[in-house]
Amino acid sequence: MFHGYYNQSTCPPGTIPYIIRAGDTYFGLAARFNTTVQAMIAANPTVNPDMLMIGQQICIPVTAPPPPTTCPEGTTPYTIRAGDTFYNIARRLNISLDALVAANPGVDPDRLFIGQVICIPAAPPPTTCPVGTTPYTIRAGDTFYNIARRLNISLDALIAANPGVDPDRLFIGQVICVPGVTPPPTPVCPTLRRGSRGDSVRKLQQLLADAGFDPGPVDGIFGPRTEEAVRAFQRNKGLTVDGIVGVATWTALGVDCAAPPPPTTCPTGTTAYTIRSGDTFYNLATRYNTTVDAIRRANPTVDPDNLQIGQVICIPTT
Repeated sequence: MFHGYYNQSTCPPGTIPYIIRAGDTYFGLAARFNTTVQAMIAANPTVNPDMLMIGQQICIPVTAPPPPTTCPEGTTPYTIRAGDTFYNIARRLNISLDALVAANPGVDPDRLFIGQVICIPAAPPPTTCPVGTTPYTIRAGDTFYNIARRLNISLDALIAANPGVDPDRLFIGQVICVPGVTPPPTPVCPTLRRGSRGDSVRKLQQLLADAGFDPGPVDGIFGPRTEEAVRAFQRNKGLTVDGIVGVATWTALGVDCAAPPPPTTCPTGTTAYTIRSGDTFYNLATRYNTTVDAIRRANPTVDPDNLQIGQVICIPTT
């Protein structure tokens, strides 16, 4: 009897049978079973990935573990997972891309496969900065130019304070020395979920795409496809799979940020308010019948141009 799809009664060697359930996609299944969409298409030549049906049987490729790799002293074995690249491994483990390539001379970085074992070099020792300078840990997107501009120092002074550092080969987690300033505190991790919008969502989408988890358009809108990519990433990294991006998910994506501060105690004449997506001092002033200047005075340590979802501020009531 014809049921509208081809039912594979047996699966070939190297694959296992799987029954399609509500919400299944090749992308989600590939992430769950540590394989690739291309491998699933090859294992199911008669199946249309865009017309999966509940109850349909497909074949999931499984990779036999390769022979163990013996890593030299000073390095640690690491098993390649779905979405891994030398770039995001180096970024996640706070090592340089050059060091990772040098530790794996027989590995082609452009032809990694799930289950492959590579060798991870030890992270460099902490940097001791001389008197008159302050240690600063490189974060995603940092360059000597934007660090110097942000901290109001000259680019030449920053280069002179770091004679052993190549400004064109910075890596996340690297410690440099900043002359004559105290570096800013670690930024707060914004909590993002479906419905969130803005630059933080756009950054999340780009990081997910870089890690091999397709969030759909990088448009700053946290919709269903972005949530699916977040859940697949969380599942792949062994995190709580809730589709909500908090400290643990940001950290797994290689972002250096801290948990939101504890709730603010607001003084008499003000009331506590938790920042939501789209809030600005201007629209809060309009909504609560106060002024932007009054909100600024009630929150002297808050940057109105860098409000974070979940941040607590004080709204004047009198």
